[in-house]
Amino acid sequence: MKTQVRALIVGGGAIGTSIAYHLAKAGWDDVMLLERDELTSGSTWHAAGLLPLFNMSFATTHIHKYSVDFYKTLEAETGLNAGFSVVGNLRMAQSQARMDEYMVYATTAETAGVPYEWMSPAQIAERWPLVRTDDLIGAIYHPTDGYINPADVTMAMAKGARQRGVAIERKWQVDGYRWNGSAWEVTCTKMGERGGNLVATDEQVVITAEHVVTATGNHAQRTAKMLGIKIPAIPVEHQFIVTEPDPALVEYRKTHGEHPVLRDADAKWYVREERGGWILGPYEKGAPARFEYGVPDSFRADLFPLDLDRIEEEYMAMIHRIPTSETVGLKDDFNGPICYTPDGNPLVGPAPGLRNMWLAEGFSFGITAAGGTGYYLAQMMVEGEAEIDMASLDPRRYGDWMTTEYAARKNEEAYEHVFVLHHPDEERPACRPLRTAPAYDRQKARGAQFGCVNGWERPNYFGPVDAPEDFDHDARSFRRGGWWQHAADEARAIREGVGLIDATAFTKHRVSGPGATAFLDWFTTNRLPKVGRINLTYALTTAGTTRTEYTIVRLSEEEYYLVSAGAWTAYDGDYLRKAIADKEAEFGRIEVQDVTSQWGVFAIAGPRARDVLKAVVKDADPDSVLGNKRFPWLSAQQIELGMCPVRAIRVAYTGELGWELHHPIEMQNYLFDLLEKAGAAFDMKLVGARAQNWLRQEKSYRAFGNELGRDATPLEAGLDRFVDLDKDFHGKQAMLDFGIRSKCVTLLVDGPDDADPWGREAIYAGGVHVGRLTSGGWSAAFGKSIGMGYVRPDCAEVGTVLQVKMFDRLWTATVTEDSPYDPQNVRIRANDPALVAPAQAAAE
Repeated sequence: MKTQVRALIVGGGAIGTSIAYHLAKAGWDDVMLLERDELTSGSTWHAAGLLPLFNMSFATTHIHKYSVDFYKTLEAETGLNAGFSVVGNLRMAQSQARMDEYMVYATTAETAGVPYEWMSPAQIAERWPLVRTDDLIGAIYHPTDGYINPADVTMAMAKGARQRGVAIERKWQVDGYRWNGSAWEVTCTKMGERGGNLVATDEQVVITAEHVVTATGNHAQRTAKMLGIKIPAIPVEHQFIVTEPDPALVEYRKTHGEHPVLRDADAKWYVREERGGWILGPYEKGAPARFEYGVPDSFRADLFPLDLDRIEEEYMAMIHRIPTSETVGLKDDFNGPICYTPDGNPLVGPAPGLRNMWLAEGFSFGITAAGGTGYYLAQMMVEGEAEIDMASLDPRRYGDWMTTEYAARKNEEAYEHVFVLHHPDEERPACRPLRTAPAYDRQKARGAQFGCVNGWERPNYFGPVDAPEDFDHDARSFRRGGWWQHAADEARAIREGVGLIDATAFTKHRVSGPGATAFLDWFTTNRLPKVGRINLTYALTTAGTTRTEYTIVRLSEEEYYLVSAGAWTAYDGDYLRKAIADKEAEFGRIEVQDVTSQWGVFAIAGPRARDVLKAVVKDADPDSVLGNKRFPWLSAQQIELGMCPVRAIRVAYTGELGWELHHPIEMQNYLFDLLEKAGAAFDMKLVGARAQNWLRQEKSYRAFGNELGRDATPLEAGLDRFVDLDKDFHGKQAMLDFGIRSKCVTLLVDGPDDADPWGREAIYAGGVHVGRLTSGGWSAAFGKSIGMGYVRPDCAEVGTVLQVKMFDRLWTATVTEDSPYDPQNVRIRANDPALVAPAQAAAE
């Protein structure tokens, strides 16, 4: 057994074997995989083996597609049949809302090259007469996927890995990790058996590994404790049952091929054929989380008792959809642990706070994701980045505020929501509210309807306080939801008057010390601001793509205040701290503090924003202190609003005259009341995140996680003005070598009357796919839909007429100039409200 390797993978299920295979294929010739029991003895062995391509996530869609394509090649390479039955996947809809969901998904599928077909109830009945269709609206059909034998595909990947030089060792349990400054020392214990249980022996070895990947499945909580980190991957019970042969199915198969995997999403189940019978897999309410604090030593390839009462509704729904199954008996049953995460996406990427430690945990659809996860994670490890943006799967999307209780309850919710309509505007209720700013209750009393960002409650919009009986705050839609008109009113309020936005969730870091200036100059693309000024800038990946967007406020010669996206606090902080640790010896002492929870933020914006602040600012000359001469655009000052000291920053994400008011969070309620009272004279409106999102698109402001990510450079994003090529910075040469594959554009869309793009739609030119939207919404200034996205460079010229795919139709979309609303920034620089034309006139 080797005791020194380049990469050690811990876990021998489908995920671990795929990672081992792909690392070896990528050129790493010193890879070892350890499994504490037998290969596939975790959740892999009892998985149903389905390979659904359907997924609303752009990254996960790519991962699933790679897996489906890859598995079809394994037999030719390894000689082992992976047991792939390419029978297709029929996802049925009982309602128009469900068909809308499929159409929103389908345009995402087109951006990833996933084939699909639409089917009517009559077509379904003609092709698969055992399926009842009288209450269906239609279906989406994927002809290229189906199901696979989980054990067979795992063994095929394991053999392929061995053929490429990977060492696979079974019955070795990892009992400890220690970073020695340059590599991991991994303590491993040989496992034996006693009375059917797995037990530790006295034999131990220490393996030194440059890189470690954990793919420990149900044992993720044990892994987390050994590493001293939090991993919100906790299993949830998943049941499926196998019926006796169905005589009608047996007769049908004499003259027909196998049924596709059937999914009745509205009934919350999947069904596929199994030896003349059916496998039913429900996603019911009430499935409990298990192993919150670790898997018992006695639990190996074991199952839980079946709870048929819990799945009775889904079982009856199967009988309704496949009437011939009513008289068929049960042959077998399974109830095993399947890992989930709070948002249902796996955790793939660097472990927070640790060097060369990689996580591949929390896979609820592990067989579908295994191939693609191995491929893209190997790219990250070998090349520095994957070819797609993996941020949505990054383990650091959760911070230290997350607890075991939170993860368990949210994972149960994620399981229950597998077949719940995945509205783009959905807000799931479990474990909320949890992180609340002081003004939460005040805003709630004024009609705030909250979304959840990194655990923070943030107003999405403000609805009527005394809502009529027919108004549903929870109304969701794939078109315009019940909230739409309120967001439109809020957007107009900022364009025409003044609005107040709670931006407390912003990520905030303080960087200071003798080495801070040299470090930040190297770390970011733009020149650093002078004291009292601010700059927008970017930190790059080693591949030259966009890793983080920062607003940098220079407080003094050696002290900086960094503001970044609220959803990515741990993600940004970990990258920042690791970069500082790498360069401190070169640049000098640097201190970094996460001060996110210390500072609240209100953004006030609109032509009357200065008037509101003048009413409360404490200064000998209120008119002058907020004027352009003393307080110019893109500057920061300490001011006093009433009794509240405020770090005021002259920026506005909405593109109007405005300030961000960063204040001690313990004074937030005082400041809220002060601003609300002063704003009443100017009809100030409380504004939520959805209106703000629309407004920033009118200014072509790129958003991290949408237009900005690890799959595009700032130059591709059209942010050349924030990149100083006269200086050296991290990732500069890689960015230049990357070239321009696509360009970010803003589009005005002549879309349907009842819907706007969501930011995941395919873009076409003359019927040819040329790009995808990354943001979408409604423009109050232009009176039509708006979107931002990436297209081929030859399609990026202003005035180019393209088409956006929405609800299975192509809608005209015209490339407009960058910042189509007030392109000269007259309004955001305004010194006198009287000089500012009405919003509509400015747009025109």
